[in-house]
Amino acid sequence: MVVMNPTGDIAIQERNLILIATGLMLLVIVPVIALTIIFALRYRKGRNPHAYDPHFDHSTKIELVIWTVPLAIIACLGVITWTSTHKLDPFRPLDRISATRPLPDNVKPLDIQVVAMDWKWLFIYPAQGIATVNELELPVDVPVRFSITSTSQMNTFYAPTLAGMIYAMPGMKSMLHAVLNAPGDSWGYSGNYTGAGYQDMRFQLHGVDQNGFERWVARVKSSTDELSTARYLDLDQPSEKVSVMHFSRIAEGIFDRAVNRCIRPGMPCIADVMAKDQATDRGNGPMSSATHEAPMHDATTHASH
Repeated sequence: MVVMNPTGDIAIQERNLILIATGLMLLVIVPVIALTIIFALRYRKGRNPHAYDPHFDHSTKIELVIWTVPLAIIACLGVITWTSTHKLDPFRPLDRISATRPLPDNVKPLDIQVVAMDWKWLFIYPAQGIATVNELELPVDVPVRFSITSTSQMNTFYAPTLAGMIYAMPGMKSMLHAVLNAPGDSWGYSGNYTGAGYQDMRFQLHGVDQNGFERWVARVKSSTDELSTARYLDLDQPSEKVSVMHFSRIAEGIFDRAVNRCIRPGMPCIADVMAKDQATDRGNGPMSSATHEAPMHDATTHASH
């Protein structure tokens, strides 16, 4: 029911898209079901034997109806799908707070970095210098820019009341722009099966006003736990039914190192390896299309392709 009654503008638009698509398809489904019953009653054996025409094989009117109506519905669905795919692109920055409120020019999005682990969610607030596990606090009516990755396997970041499902992939960075329009408590989870602890891989989602968000940040900062490199590596070990954790400080650049899979000291970063390979290829002259593929985008940005 939360999908049909969300509190975030992106999720509301997606809910409306579901309702519109379902309504258009019902324009065919309902008449077909009704006609099935009508035909069974009207043309059953013995109902009206004189109405039987053994030479009937074509009706232009029937052909027009059974082809025109579905084609019109498919055309409408095609237009709606095309426009909504671009409008609701998760990489696309928001241009409004809600259907009745455009986004003010001076509003900056709240940056939150998301790391999917086995089996828990790590949320990093870089501007606030804090991090949490399995707790996501959002100020109401403030646009949020999520940067999303995963440590070991593909997950799906999904908060039904906020927006749709977004893949979290190792070595890549996905993005999601969303906004929460009403305070309240909800939840989120992984929509992609990932093993033994999958069913408990959930996080709490709290929507609060700006003052409430600032008080929460201050409370997290009062924690004595720090998200150091060693602490991150400890968190990255598989664990189930993980309780909420707060970190008052975060190691510098830890999300970028998570994306580039070089958290552990001594591990080369993907972006550095790719840059070195590209420099080597340029030094060797033109690449042969038989032995090389097209150059890849930076590991932190090419997930959208």
